Amino acid sequence: MKAKIHVTLKQGILDPQGKAIEHALGSLGFPNAANVRVGKYMELDLDEKDRVKAETQVKSMCEKLLANTIIEEYRYELSA
Repeated sequence: MKAKIHVTLKQGILDPQGKAIEHALGSLGFPNAANVRVGKYMELDLDEKDRVKAETQVKSMCEKLLANTIIEEYRYELSA
């Protein structure tokens, strides 16, 4: 199975990198870009055929390593 994982800062958490990008976009002539948030995207292959087991493993990976659940949230998609 392939897992596609998106990790982003929770709402209300300051995102200085997003603010820097937002400012740069404005300077480049894109003043309509607002509330830019920066995150992480990961893809990984799991040697697992059972969807429930794969989901449990991905959730555990996110909780233990891939996301800092105090300030970040995550979502994932699984495909065969």
